[in-house]
Amino acid sequence: MFTLKPIAACASMLTIVPAALAQVPQFGLPIAPAEIAAWDISIGPDGAGLPPGRGTAIEGEAIYVAKCQACHGEKGINPNVALAGALVGGMGTLAPDKTPIKTVGSYWPYATTLFDYTRRAMPFQESKSLTADEVYAVSAYILNLNGIVGSNDVMDAQSLPKVRMPNQDGFIPFPRNPK
Repeated sequence: MFTLKPIAACASMLTIVPAALAQVPQFGLPIAPAEIAAWDISIGPDGAGLPPGRGTAIEGEAIYVAKCQACHGEKGINPNVALAGALVGGMGTLAPDKTPIKTVGSYWPYATTLFDYTRRAMPFQESKSLTADEVYAVSAYILNLNGIVGSNDVMDAQSLPKVRMPNQDGFIPFPRNPK
């Protein structure tokens, strides 16, 4: 006589076994809190997460020449955009009738994004190798090349979030609950 009991038993095993195995780590190694902290380096637009340190454009110029210029060009104006984008210029090109040139000065809405990206990804061949002071200085230099801060302005965790970027109001918020 045929009953559904064997099928029900098999079906229940199909749900019990994966649930039990899901509780057992099978790949990789557990990660220590200190290892997580080393990668938890995100910086918010308001400056949350900025580390201690400081730098000026004057200090940043030598760092830029040594570690950035080969890809981004002299003074951030890269003639070979295919290699790496220009960091300077493009002001006024975000109009509908123009070809946009998206640089730090023309497009980026927050100066803290410059710090975050530089710290995390630059220089390309040695990402995460710059000290906080070097990142503040290079950020100040790039902002200075764009005419946003002065050459002696100190960039640090307090001043960088206060920098007003030219395109800060150029983004339209996406409605979270469109109707």
